[in-house]
Amino acid sequence: MVFGAFERMVALRYLRSRRKEGFISVIAGFSLVGIALGVATLIIVMSVMNGFRQELLGRILGVNGHLAVVGVQGDLVDYETIAERISALSSVTSATPQVQGQVMVTASGTATGGLVRGMAPKDLKARKLIAEKIVAGSLNDFTGDNVVIGERLARSLRLGVGDKITLVSPNSSVTVFGSIPRLKAYTIAALFDIGMYEYDSSFIYMTLDAAQIFFELPEMVNTIEVFVDNPDLTNVVRRDIHNTIGTGIVTRDWQQSNASFFNAIQVERNVMFLILSLIILVAVFNIVSGQIMLVKDKGRDIAILRTMGATRGMILRVFFLSGASIGVIGTLAGFVLGLSFAENIETIRQWLEGLSGTNLFDAEIYFLSKLPAVVETSEVLQVVGMALFFSFLAPIFPAWRAARLDPVEAIRYE
Repeated sequence: MVFGAFERMVALRYLRSRRKEGFISVIAGFSLVGIALGVATLIIVMSVMNGFRQELLGRILGVNGHLAVVGVQGDLVDYETIAERISALSSVTSATPQVQGQVMVTASGTATGGLVRGMAPKDLKARKLIAEKIVAGSLNDFTGDNVVIGERLARSLRLGVGDKITLVSPNSSVTVFGSIPRLKAYTIAALFDIGMYEYDSSFIYMTLDAAQIFFELPEMVNTIEVFVDNPDLTNVVRRDIHNTIGTGIVTRDWQQSNASFFNAIQVERNVMFLILSLIILVAVFNIVSGQIMLVKDKGRDIAILRTMGATRGMILRVFFLSGASIGVIGTLAGFVLGLSFAENIETIRQWLEGLSGTNLFDAEIYFLSKLPAVVETSEVLQVVGMALFFSFLAPIFPAWRAARLDPVEAIRYE
């Protein structure tokens, strides 16, 4: 559809408000603001949801690995050979033997739950997500009965580097006096802060030898964590591992371990997209109603233009351009606003928290210490495309009514 200079001039003239047309201009203004807010809100919410998924996925996979290999009977005896054979696979980047177990952590009269992960010092240093997030102490001291714990766990226990914590195993030791809890004190060598509350407040890294002694697993481990080149191809790697090792093992990938969690995020994203799209639809209906009122108000002008030689096509294009301009300008404004907000969302959050004095993003609830936002080009284009589609669709009916107006009848009754 090509718009001539005359059509653009008349459409622009109708978009400007005069005193008697003020109400129509107010409707047009609200429609523009509504579309801008709808587009901006969709971009911001989708970016935050993408940020949540990417941050959580990166932290979960960075800490837990892509695959976990466990024994059918529970423990792996010849674990070093198994780990070497798994590491030899072309798609595997590392295979780390571990001893994992739940414990109760006590210190200074305070007790809380924790998850111990026993692994060799060289393997912990190779774990970048931990090694690069050490906030106190050093991994060089991760030897013997020294442990590395999360910074939030240390804060809850009011401890620091060099202090001692006592770990209580859920399995009791049987003595001549009966069953007694098995406990041992360890020295804190370093603190880490990976930015995920669940891990920072519960994980305890212990040397593999110390963990084998504490959990009474001499020369054994209960898990081998495997990292692969492509986390999306874990099914292929699982098949290769079973073909290489044979029977006696069970594998579990990250998708199985966290399926419900990431499915919930995906469902929430879809629902939020549908709900927030209603903002744009409401604004579009405002455009339709505003344009219908404008056509009604301009009946005499339309008749005069028709008698002066304007065709029905010209009248249709005038009112189509008048209505579509509101949607296009609103979409562009929402696009700029949404991207600007998403790129600076953490700064805006901190500013709002300082202004209101309230905690808008609690790490204990959302598992992350910072509000993430990742803008995906495809989703932004989808939002903008949807808004433009409705913006072009909305003025068609009012423009068609204007083009069908009989100039004789309009002049007679106006």
